[in-house]
Amino acid sequence: MTKLSQDCFDSKLREAAAPVGPHTHAMIRSVMNRSDWLTLIGLAVIWGSAFFCIHVAVHSVPPLTYVWLRVTIAAAALWAYLAWRKEPAGLPKSVWGSMFVLALLNNVIPFILFGWGQTHIASGLASILNATTPIWGVIVAHVFTHDERMTPRKIAGVLLGFGGVALMIGPDLLGSIGNNVLAQLACVTAALLYALAGVWARRFKRLGVSPMSVTTGQLTASALVMLPVALVFDRPWEQAVPPLGALGAILVLAVVCSAYAYILYFRLIDSAGATNALLVTLLVPPVAILMGALMLGEIIEARDVAGLGLIALGLAAIDGRLLSLFQRRAVQPAAS
Repeated sequence: MTKLSQDCFDSKLREAAAPVGPHTHAMIRSVMNRSDWLTLIGLAVIWGSAFFCIHVAVHSVPPLTYVWLRVTIAAAALWAYLAWRKEPAGLPKSVWGSMFVLALLNNVIPFILFGWGQTHIASGLASILNATTPIWGVIVAHVFTHDERMTPRKIAGVLLGFGGVALMIGPDLLGSIGNNVLAQLACVTAALLYALAGVWARRFKRLGVSPMSVTTGQLTASALVMLPVALVFDRPWEQAVPPLGALGAILVLAVVCSAYAYILYFRLIDSAGATNALLVTLLVPPVAILMGALMLGEIIEARDVAGLGLIALGLAAIDGRLLSLFQRRAVQPAAS
């Protein structure tokens, strides 16, 4: 990337996070309300359960083709929904450049990096590296935004949550850190791109683009980018027809885990900010572990319970309301 294009990108990223104007009535909150928390938990359940579908899909479909099918079906479903509702897409020509940047940051490059990385490292270690997203989110939001600044409480909360995820995944996988450095760097880079995407997506609210339109545009752009990539590298016409189970898994991943989930995700960014929305990556691993216990009979160990406790403490610290309540109770007797 040339210096001019880098300066242009940085300028647009700061512009995306500029303070909202005086006529904007929906303000980003630093503290999430009940609706935000329900959305965050719902996203964690959807994306945590996606691991089961991904496991089925990638065993029968080449990874790049799987990504292309997922984003293409998701985009088609959203365009069909808009046509059925007779609603305009709300995507003027002026936003498509930014939409392709979002697609690259949030779908295309991270999906490829994680797909390649997980061919060299364990999926559990990849989950730990993916859980660094909110840490990157705190840093990126502090640098590029005016209303999501870094605070000691927020940093402590993210680190507590990351520690909980690492504890749940297990010390055996942590011992493999240092091996396959390039694969690990690929996963960390993908996590950083997710954080950049969260801040970049804020610009669409200022441009008057709804979460539904952002989701439709992002997935459409991702499908257009992935089509030549899949054709060149995977040559899908040379592959056997996938079984119905794999096609069903891709359909669920496309409609539920991509189309619907991204609408919730961009709505959460609109209301609660990028830093809070990125917390979903802390909740995805424990949800996957819990669903494994419920659906596959896997055993929940003591470290899983301890890890959930650390994550809960971290989220409570980031939210701040529980800490404020304790502080008020501590001050009241002194004031009487």
